[in-house]
Amino acid sequence: MLLALLAETAHHLADDAPPPFPPFEAWHMPGQLFWLAILFGALYFSLSRFILPKMSDTIEKRSDRIASDLDQAAKLNEQATEAQQALELRIAQAKGKARETAAKAAAKVDAEMTAETARVDAEIEKKLDAAEERISALRASAMQNVEQIAVDAADAMTARFGLKASAADLKKAVSTALN
Repeated sequence: MLLALLAETAHHLADDAPPPFPPFEAWHMPGQLFWLAILFGALYFSLSRFILPKMSDTIEKRSDRIASDLDQAAKLNEQATEAQQALELRIAQAKGKARETAAKAAAKVDAEMTAETARVDAEIEKKLDAAEERISALRASAMQNVEQIAVDAADAMTARFGLKASAADLKKAVSTALN
């Protein structure tokens, strides 16, 4: 093989052609293949022993951390849902208590208003009764005065006509006419 390479090189020199690109010359190939195998082996060894295990470990840790974070997020979501349900329950209880308190307050206010209305109505009733009694007394007093005035007027009229009537007869006639 070495002889073939030398023959080819000599053939190229004889043609006066420009020499080929040195890495592509056939006599360099065995050395290049040797170093390729050594470098590929060293690269494979370093990747398989150092770099890939670290990458694998990092990927596994990341995967575990993501799974752990998802589990924790699910737990927190569940706790948040439970807390929201508990909060809604407390709000419902507070609303119920508020309605109950409002109903009690309304009943108390209604009872107080009813009692106050009854008290004011009783007061007004007393005042009306007292006013009616005063009006009745004034009416009776006025009627007595009216009766006396009517008796005096009847006496004056009969005297004008030249008739004479006793006070008792005039009083009897006036009271009969008024009632």
